[in-house]
Amino acid sequence: MKFGALGLMLCLVVAGCGSGTPFNGGTGTGTGTGTGADGQPDTGAQEIPEVLANNLKGFSYDPSAQTLSITGINFDDSQFTATYRRAALLDRNGYQAYTAQDGSLDRHVTAYVKDINGTRAVVVVTGGQFQEFFSGSAYSSSLYEAPETPTGSGLVTYAGKYVGLLNVQGSGENLTPVTPGTPGETLSVQAAEVTGNVVLTGDFKDANVDGIIYQRRVLDYDNTTVEFTPGAADPLQVDDIALDSTKIEANGTFFGIASQDNDGVGQYGGIFGGVGATQVAGTLHAEEHIELFEDEIEYGAFVLSQCGQPDEDPICAQPVR
Repeated sequence: MKFGALGLMLCLVVAGCGSGTPFNGGTGTGTGTGTGADGQPDTGAQEIPEVLANNLKGFSYDPSAQTLSITGINFDDSQFTATYRRAALLDRNGYQAYTAQDGSLDRHVTAYVKDINGTRAVVVVTGGQFQEFFSGSAYSSSLYEAPETPTGSGLVTYAGKYVGLLNVQGSGENLTPVTPGTPGETLSVQAAEVTGNVVLTGDFKDANVDGIIYQRRVLDYDNTTVEFTPGAADPLQVDDIALDSTKIEANGTFFGIASQDNDGVGQYGGIFGGVGATQVAGTLHAEEHIELFEDEIEYGAFVLSQCGQPDEDPICAQPVR
């Protein structure tokens, strides 16, 4: 049995929304105009591939003040900028949650963001309302210098957590209350959340990167009954997503294919950050990649530290590195 996703927004599946088709390698949203982790302006604005940016035109994030502003996620695809509310109860996997909903009859929006020393990523998805939804993702870095690898292999491992959002019904605990008896067809839902882990390898000698998102869970669905179960004790397990090998550009950015069993299901992109590429941030777009759903679309984000850094992920503790 498959569960139907909430209605798809037209410009996700046909050309004509923006300057390119959904599956091209062109550039779209510029980001990184907020405040960096050191309190200074983040000057590392990057152009995000259009398929990853989608409706997101830009974001500004101050991790110290915990403020997030989003430009472009609204029904008319304009440059409107909104400041989102901090929603700590929705934090997942070390990513800060922010939400927006103007009123009980308005569309609900969920965003996740994370920053490590000025390297950051954000993912934004609205809950479905009126059989459509809006979404996007972006990343930026305020500083990048590639590792020095004159004699070594040039291989550097990164590991950490992943968070994503789906165009399917989520738990709804952040929705604004409505009057009893209000027709459900008029209301927004809250996007479902996905968590997982990421291991990524950067080859700075041959300028390639690849990786995998694994141990993926859809938190709002039960793994035993495969039904919508807010706060499920056993969240639904879904397939891994491979991040296929792709080129690292001179500025530390990359853009490639996301796949399952060697079949493309979407795209991923990102940027390395820090002196020696001590961090990496990226985002994912995937479609029709979860067997139990129909017409599902996922946007996600990862911000990882290099193994060997003080904040390395526990998986980095291996006998040989």
